[in-house]
Amino acid sequence: MTIFITVLLTIFIAEMGDKTQLLLVAMAGRYKVSHILTGTWLATILLNVMAVGVGAALSNYLDMRIIKTIAGLAFFWFAYATLKGESEDEDEENVAKNKFGPVLAIFISFFVGELGDKTQLSGITLAANYTQGNFANAFAVFLGCTLGLILADLIGLIVGTILRSKMPVGILNTVSFAIFTIFGIVSIREAMLLIFGTGSYAVACYLAITVIFAIICLVTFVKKRLTKQ
Repeated sequence: MTIFITVLLTIFIAEMGDKTQLLLVAMAGRYKVSHILTGTWLATILLNVMAVGVGAALSNYLDMRIIKTIAGLAFFWFAYATLKGESEDEDEENVAKNKFGPVLAIFISFFVGELGDKTQLSGITLAANYTQGNFANAFAVFLGCTLGLILADLIGLIVGTILRSKMPVGILNTVSFAIFTIFGIVSIREAMLLIFGTGSYAVACYLAITVIFAIICLVTFVKKRLTKQ
């Protein structure tokens, strides 16, 4: 029980204010709560199985350059989708055609965003410290990591849901767009630094991708405004 509580509190504190917690605030403005819970909880379970089961070996098999690039592009896609927007009727129709579409999108975004993050690295460290070949301890670490992450992210989801009910849709969409865009820019910057180092190539690629994304968003925004007129 001591290991479980220690791990739970450690992960809960590590996740507070983390990007994936803020990501849930943005997701609450676009997706149904049931879809968010399903996608994030599945990702959380898989992430913690990897953290406890694979442990330190993760760094030898997963290329963080690819992970950060995928994360950045995923965040940019969510920002673009938020800017483009769809009516509630269109959302319901799309969900009816592909029930697992939103859940899968949320799962991938949350999984990639959290993979290799400080919270998962904390889980790996805790597993290394407490497991030591003891299955009961490993299970306690897994439960502590999973519940700690879920509780912290529930706070982000609750905040996002409250904002969704209290704030005008336009303002909430703007907040969501800003959050997704910031995470996308940060992830792409980290990816380019990992790929090219700290030289001018990294800066050039990072700025080029950001500018292309900005142009796409600007064109989409202008078209949307013209359509409404």
